[in-house]
Amino acid sequence: MCEPMRLSVRSWVWVLPVLGLVELAGQALGLVAPWLTGLVLIGVVLAAVHHAEVVAHRVGEPFGTLILAVAVTVIEAGLIVSLMLANREAASTLARDTVVAAAMIILNLLLGLCLLAGARHQKEARFTRTGATAALSTLATLLILSLVLPNYTTTVPGPVYSPAQLAFVASFSLILYLTFVFVQTVRNRDYFLPHGPLKEVPGVHAEPPTDKAAWLSFAALLVSLVVVVLMAKSLSGPLEGAVASAGLPRAVVGIAIAAIVLLPESVAAVRAARTNRMQTSLNLALGSALATIGLTIPVVTVVSFSLDLPLALGLNNTGMTLLALTLFVASLSLARGRTTYLHGAIHLVIFAAYLMTTILP
Repeated sequence: MCEPMRLSVRSWVWVLPVLGLVELAGQALGLVAPWLTGLVLIGVVLAAVHHAEVVAHRVGEPFGTLILAVAVTVIEAGLIVSLMLANREAASTLARDTVVAAAMIILNLLLGLCLLAGARHQKEARFTRTGATAALSTLATLLILSLVLPNYTTTVPGPVYSPAQLAFVASFSLILYLTFVFVQTVRNRDYFLPHGPLKEVPGVHAEPPTDKAAWLSFAALLVSLVVVVLMAKSLSGPLEGAVASAGLPRAVVGIAIAAIVLLPESVAAVRAARTNRMQTSLNLALGSALATIGLTIPVVTVVSFSLDLPLALGLNNTGMTLLALTLFVASLSLARGRTTYLHGAIHLVIFAAYLMTTILP
């Protein structure tokens, strides 16, 4: 769960969803510039995650991080589907580019920053390795099935699955994610709870919001999610135009979507690591990655079947190499339940290599 905020009601998190509704009305009348739509969209995403944090703090760990992960994934899936509908020609690779961008951002940039932030408190940042490795094992399976295996199936030429294969992967991705959620919240909940004394950690014992405040934030969260999904479609043209005019590969659109969606939760994860709560930080980071794969792939699969849109999920050789390196290094980083500055630096270098090979393939 995010750092228990100073849960005083901030006016902007209530104003922004309403502003988003006004923005949608302005779009319908042709009165709003694309750059303003982009700013409002980012603001509504921030407001949505804030309200999810309020609800999560009321619910408590580990359900709190689960609520945040699902909320972020709903936003991401909405953005992907909206952009797929807006540009059918580019729809086939958009889901793949966004999912792999989210995985690289979380497993390299975010994880690296969290490990660096956590290690500043002591020589080694500590966490429960059983929960971390369980999450990473689930994530590795989902990533390989979704992004690597379609290159090697022979029913149809890669990098696509046949309809039956795609349905299988989407179904079992959802089943595997739900199984992980059951283990995290019910069966082995203690694997994902922070251990050790917390009395010296600022903010850990902040009073949870009242039921009324939590329900109000839940309502605002729902409005924010609807606004984000509806605004995303109008932003697709300007976003793709900006990427094309800069001479960048189309995959940068996926990185932009993932960065916008993951920014608030990434800040929360790093903030938790800075207050020496590595378990909460890892729950946020790995939970977001799992939700991204386990929920987004089934959603875009349903959209693909319903609207007869192509869906190419297989990575190229460069992408598969970096993904394999990421999963290998992450497994070593989390295997002992203790990490140092060096582990964080390695993950940041891998993320830099991902950016370099995306922009300069």
